[in-house]
Amino acid sequence: MKKLILLTLLLLLITPCLRAQRKEMSQARSYIKSGKELEKAEKMMTELLAKDSVCRTNPKIYLLLYQALQKQYEVGNEKLYLKQKYDTAAIFNLTKRMFTVLETLDSIDAIPDKKGRVVLEYRRKHASELNTLRPNLFYGGTYYIRKTDYKTAFDFFSTYIECDRKPLFSGYDYQDNDKRMTDAAYWATYCGFKMNNPEKTLMYADTALHNISKKKYTLRFIAEAYKAEKKDAQYVQVLRTGFKEYPEYPYFLSRLMDYYTNADSLNEALLLADKALAVDSDNELFMLAKSTVLLNIGKYDDCISLSDSLIQKNDTLPEPYFNAGTAYLNKILILERDKQTSKNKKQIKNLYKKARPYLEKYREYAPDNKDKWGHALYRIYLNLNMGKQFDEIDKILKN
Repeated sequence: MKKLILLTLLLLLITPCLRAQRKEMSQARSYIKSGKELEKAEKMMTELLAKDSVCRTNPKIYLLLYQALQKQYEVGNEKLYLKQKYDTAAIFNLTKRMFTVLETLDSIDAIPDKKGRVVLEYRRKHASELNTLRPNLFYGGTYYIRKTDYKTAFDFFSTYIECDRKPLFSGYDYQDNDKRMTDAAYWATYCGFKMNNPEKTLMYADTALHNISKKKYTLRFIAEAYKAEKKDAQYVQVLRTGFKEYPEYPYFLSRLMDYYTNADSLNEALLLADKALAVDSDNELFMLAKSTVLLNIGKYDDCISLSDSLIQKNDTLPEPYFNAGTAYLNKILILERDKQTSKNKKQIKNLYKKARPYLEKYREYAPDNKDKWGHALYRIYLNLNMGKQFDEIDKILKN
């Protein structure tokens, strides 16, 4: 008796809901048929799905929602074709919403019946329709990249790529047959990088690496993602791969040098610099990298010699002047630690004279780097009794 009462109450609650549902579906159907109030039809079906869990398994509601979107798309597409005023972004966003609706409908369509059978009523037709619209997802992504809306752009590229994994598109084999897949993966990786989101940067990175024309940039984005996640082993491995494949791209060498220097692995840094120079012995970046390592490991004469060679090649680079000048100052420190400093006075003064033009030139080319040339020139002018120059530097340092 109690069960009968509960069942009756449940039917009394459901019946008004079903009436309201049918009424809204009928109204939406009328809007779609007339081609007017299409946005209202979309809103009615969207709200119906949001507020009623029973509706979420009703294929007819998804079909009406899709038809409302499809009609809006056709209207917008016609306006664009006739070069009438219309928001291009609306076409892209409608496309994306159509994909979401039909992918959800496909999952409902694939639910087994009471006998455990799966009868796919809509998949073939809907997959074919969406396949023709799928390029809009790619172009929508590039559109939002130009707008610097990287989050929305990522969502478009993700939807485009994920089609390959959706049952709705079984048999299309986009991974093998779609030449844009690696481009989409690259741009998704780029968007993740621009958002400073390591998880999204790495999400499609494996596919992006197959885009050979952009591989060095993909490796850079991957490296930055691992660095942000503090995964040092992976970070260094990607940098090594990048340097091996693209030694001329400065990012990999400079980051590896920074890593080895900070880790006090200067021998590794020197080996890396030598490998780089073995690839291109005249490369200024490689020469500068080795010059800096030689300075850090205390091979001052070699550092000065290499810095001079680099200055001869390009006398406008600031860092070789800094390295050579600092090498001379470090040689002085060694002599000053000697107990027989008085015997070395002439040599020390001579070294200050040699350091001076390098650090003055460095100041000329890098005026903002006061922390690097300020105290160095202070020492030089003080020890060479250059009063006017010393007073100027003293004021700069005090300020």
